[in-house]
Amino acid sequence: MTGAVRTGLRGAAWLLPAAVVLIALNLRGPIVATAPVIGDVRADLGLTASIAGLLTTIPVLCFALATPFASWVIAKADPERAVSLSLVVVLAGTVVRSLPSSVALLVGTAIIGIGITIGNVVIPVVIRRDTSPERVGLVTGVYTSALNVGSMVTSLGTAPIAAVWGWPVAIAIWGVLAVLAGIGWTYTVGARAAWRRPVAVEPVVETGPIDQVLGTGSIRAVDGGAGTTPVRPARRLITWGLTLAFGGQAFSYYALTAWIPTLLHDEIGFSKESSGASSSVFQILAVVGALGVPLLATRWRPRAIIGLVAFLWLAMPLGLLFAPQLWLLWSVLGGAAQGGGITVIFIVIVRIVSSDADARRMSAFVQGGGYLLGSAGPLVAGSLHGATGDWTAPLLVVLVAVLTLGVVGTISARRVD
Repeated sequence: MTGAVRTGLRGAAWLLPAAVVLIALNLRGPIVATAPVIGDVRADLGLTASIAGLLTTIPVLCFALATPFASWVIAKADPERAVSLSLVVVLAGTVVRSLPSSVALLVGTAIIGIGITIGNVVIPVVIRRDTSPERVGLVTGVYTSALNVGSMVTSLGTAPIAAVWGWPVAIAIWGVLAVLAGIGWTYTVGARAAWRRPVAVEPVVETGPIDQVLGTGSIRAVDGGAGTTPVRPARRLITWGLTLAFGGQAFSYYALTAWIPTLLHDEIGFSKESSGASSSVFQILAVVGALGVPLLATRWRPRAIIGLVAFLWLAMPLGLLFAPQLWLLWSVLGGAAQGGGITVIFIVIVRIVSSDADARRMSAFVQGGGYLLGSAGPLVAGSLHGATGDWTAPLLVVLVAVLTLGVVGTISARRVD
């Protein structure tokens, strides 16, 4: 018989990925928008180096600390409204941050972090719900690729705009991306009515003790796992494993993102300008990993992909430690690995959840704990460099984080083989 109706977007193959790309451009780019003009910002507002460093640390801390709030918002509203709210909050934070005040700068950054956190949690839920199983990996790869494209575009475009109109305009203008994403998402949600898909529901006659609970001839939806209550994420061993793996990925990424320009300046003698441009290789190569992993996922087991990602990731700290002059090669391998790392973890999450609510809880738990670990990356690496005077200790810590991703992630992914 035909009963419940699925209101996803599976009938429009291109619509959801296009909307996801527009949204993802707003979920990393705002974090790096101030970096190219931080000198001008410090000069105008009289910021210390420590306060300036908070402009990168605050959003990552929000990813961890605001994740329970984001999960609550998604539960109280629906995913459609949560995505819209995420974009509105990011836009509001972008406007506030552009005001010529140190307080507004920090408050706006925190608002942006909260908005991005909501988006971080809800987008995997939307992808899982509205994408056919055979395309989940591809759409996830498109999503993570767009995250890195957003960072690259913002990094490259902010300084030239500031040279013409000043830094407040240069960091405010990226709010246009939030407006465009809002328009695209509104159109996508509006198109749902045209793509309603019936879901087969079959009568199930239960006997014995289960029948006493559900009732003879009770109706349960075949699609979506109705009638079952998923185990809470904190009570599942795989959740803790994925959280540690995600934490290893995030710690390595943010530690290297923060300090690669300085490392290249110290070890190779690059100018500060050249070091900053060279580090963009590490960012843009993530697109290769983000799109490559879904293709591998059609033939390889997730644990094998995580093993490959970790192997490539190791080239970055080891290469910079023993042969920094080959930084371009290590950046290519490490960049592809970091894009693939976050993608394969999201794919594993999508495969193990049993419902939209389960996806929301699992995504929030893994990202909240993982980003909490990741937020320590820049601080730990910088502190070790300051204490030792060289880059050996920071790179060894990144090496341990990458090994955590590989070992714990491989063991955890065995559940979905």
